[in-house]
Amino acid sequence: MGDRVQEILGWYESDNPGTKTSLARLLNGGKLGGSGKLVILPVDQGFEHGPARSFAPNPAGYNPQYHFQLAIDAGCNAYAAPLGFLEAGAGRFAGRIPLILKLNNHDVLHDDKDPLPSVTGSVRDALRLGCCAVGYTIYPGSSHCTAMYEQLRAIAEEAKSCGLAVVVWSYPRGSALSKEGETGMDVVAYAAQIAAQLGAHVIKVKLPTAHLEQAAAKKIYEAEQIPIKTLPERVKHVVQSAFDGRRIVIFSGGAKSDEKSVYEEARAIRDGGGFGSIIGRNSFQRPKADAVKFLQTIMGIYAGEIQ
Repeated sequence: MGDRVQEILGWYESDNPGTKTSLARLLNGGKLGGSGKLVILPVDQGFEHGPARSFAPNPAGYNPQYHFQLAIDAGCNAYAAPLGFLEAGAGRFAGRIPLILKLNNHDVLHDDKDPLPSVTGSVRDALRLGCCAVGYTIYPGSSHCTAMYEQLRAIAEEAKSCGLAVVVWSYPRGSALSKEGETGMDVVAYAAQIAAQLGAHVIKVKLPTAHLEQAAAKKIYEAEQIPIKTLPERVKHVVQSAFDGRRIVIFSGGAKSDEKSVYEEARAIRDGGGFGSIIGRNSFQRPKADAVKFLQTIMGIYAGEIQ
């Protein structure tokens, strides 16, 4: 195990050996193993957006086992998905890639402005399937955020007691926020802080814009002249907001876009001190050969092999 992984594990001082071992599995997996950087394949979009919107651009993706093989062939650190998708391939691919069980999900058939996802899996399911971590989404800004925070606290306590790591998708959303505010600099940094305070080992957030949503926060950003003009500066501030960089912060890939834009974002994440990416639609909606090349290029950027 490399020095960087040992350094990162040292940040989680209260965790038991089992949980640290699970984190090490995550950090040592794939082509970036040992570097402290992560590229994870998440495929919860079938539940979150519907099958056609998710898989019709590349119909091979309707098959759950396709995504296991894509993550393995590309050299991802881990593969994350809801219960059904993991159950459909965990046996066949046992031991070949670290797995993250996404424990809550919501659909868009009844898409509230203030979402409250359903708990769709358990810590026991994660253990049964050989996962190294559980994942959970919170929506800071939702009127239901208190219920989500309390659910996550209970899930994180159980997961850690069983030696699993906790990955938190922290996505600001709700009637109190504008659409622009969901990715505002102050809001995304706040979301990272909330996830860290709730006990996350790994925090997933969206890339922030320079927009400042909260009037009180805006005064501080301006008075203290916090640099947020460039994307690397904004990434650096989000990482700083997660315990001064002592928690792993990775950034979502979002909807499918052109390769050049995603590569530029990866460079900004790298240069801002981010820990990597969790990229779903931008990878599995491409033909497999293209997706493997695409993901490995991103890994090369994080490894410093591609400038």
